[in-house]
Amino acid sequence: QVQLVESGGGLVQAGGSLRLSCAASGRTFSRVAMGWFRQAPGKERELVAAITSGGSTKYADSMKGRFTISSDNAKSTVYLQMNSLKPEDTAVYYCAANYDTDVLWSRPSMYAYWGQGTQVTVSS
Repeated sequence: QVQLVESGGGLVQAGGSLRLSCAASGRTFSRVAMGWFRQAPGKERELVAAITSGGSTKYADSMKGRFTISSDNAKSTVYLQMNSLKPEDTAVYYCAANYDTDVLWSRPSMYAYWGQGTQVTVSS
């Protein structure tokens, strides 16, 4: 059983920064693709960024240059550094994972495991 636990959300002023963490536990896999998604009220869940255990990354166009995804494979942890935050970044941020794959899917339905989510609120 795989468990993903997010942390690091909170309230920040526009222009500020936050760092989200996602710790994975349970079964160990040699290949994994992990992603950060977000969902704002009334909107669909969307990809923020994703990374493979080999270090390949994928970003949503609107997040490029402001958000950085990274991972510590030894700790089975993925991070999302978010800078220059805007009020429109307010959402619940979810960690997701797919194992035995190097494909960085954009569609949430392609990810098998999900965390509970962490709220990020950016005030203007």
